Amino acid sequence: MLTNDQIAIINATVPAVGAHAREITDCFYPLMFERYPEVKAFFNETHQAQGAQRQALANAVVAYAKNIERLEALGDAVSLIAQKHCSLGIQPEHYPIVGECLMAAIGEVLGEAVTEEVADAWGAAYQQLADILIGVEANIYQANRERCGGWVGDKVFKVVKKVQESDVITSFYLQPVEGEGPIEFTPGQYITLILDIDGETVRRNYSLSDAPGKQQLRISVKREEGGRVSNYLHGRVEVGSELRVTAPCGDFVLQDSQRPLFLVTGGVGITPAVSMLNAAVASGRDIHFIHSAINGSHHAFKAQVDELTGKHSNLKTCYVYEKPQQSDEPHYEGFLNREVLEERLPEDRDVDFYFLGPKPFMQAVNGFARELGVPQNQVRYEFFGPLQEL
Repeated sequence: MLTNDQIAIINATVPAVGAHAREITDCFYPLMFERYPEVKAFFNETHQAQGAQRQALANAVVAYAKNIERLEALGDAVSLIAQKHCSLGIQPEHYPIVGECLMAAIGEVLGEAVTEEVADAWGAAYQQLADILIGVEANIYQANRERCGGWVGDKVFKVVKKVQESDVITSFYLQPVEGEGPIEFTPGQYITLILDIDGETVRRNYSLSDAPGKQQLRISVKREEGGRVSNYLHGRVEVGSELRVTAPCGDFVLQDSQRPLFLVTGGVGITPAVSMLNAAVASGRDIHFIHSAINGSHHAFKAQVDELTGKHSNLKTCYVYEKPQQSDEPHYEGFLNREVLEERLPEDRDVDFYFLGPKPFMQAVNGFARELGVPQNQVRYEFFGPLQEL
């Protein structure tokens, strides 16, 4: 536990660390990968190259230090980080590696300003955070082990079906090689694939795109131009291929509620929303499924969602196409706007509002939800990669 003197040092030095946080993380990652190359497989090289991972860590370090005396304010962030760590298979023995390299990076960037007392305070602060995360992650691992069809670590699944959902999105149906029975998870969660691509181990998170409780898991992957893993899955993984999979994780999940449910998505952000829809549609609660796509050829799951709409009067759909083709019949053309949402929201705005998609889409929808008065504690979203500012 931090002493009062250590807390005072953290409070006094956090402005300097914050001012140089990005320099520190730019130093930290190469240093860690050089000293401990075995941990590199836990990190997404695309996010590293784009700088998103480094900026996310810089933001997290500063946020933690600024809230060192009121850690309850970090509850949501701790949960998100812990879920991501468990999806990747992070273990307690990984934390000393990060601590060692982070302190070395702070010392290298700030130089003589890092006295013995300052180093001790920041080292204690890091250990406090590590202990919090290790405890939360232990509970997640235990819950994953105990739920129906659950497991811990990676498990081998076989691809039993491969279905093209649109010009750019393909679904992969995954069944355990060993063991039978329904697999439970919470709608909205994701799994991690551990792949060996040309001799290198890589990990990628993919949202589950169907309801829980089935014999198989389904992920639906967009083929990204230049995307190393997505192109590998689309081009080289076929029915019969075996993949290593970690247990479902994530806290962007469908909450137990009878409020009207708004699922607002753009592009491949539709995948967890379809999981939520398939799980919730029979409940009778009002559901508004609003999806934006470039056009009909890029619109995955349209036939399935339309079929559900025909069977369930509580489900209403709205499709917005940026550049519709001649054969398309969207409800609106262009981009999703505030007016479209306002037409569908009830006057009291008492709804559960979930949204997911590309960053510009999410920035716009988040703004619309605020402007239209949707209660902020009933607005939920998740980023595909490192947490960023909306």
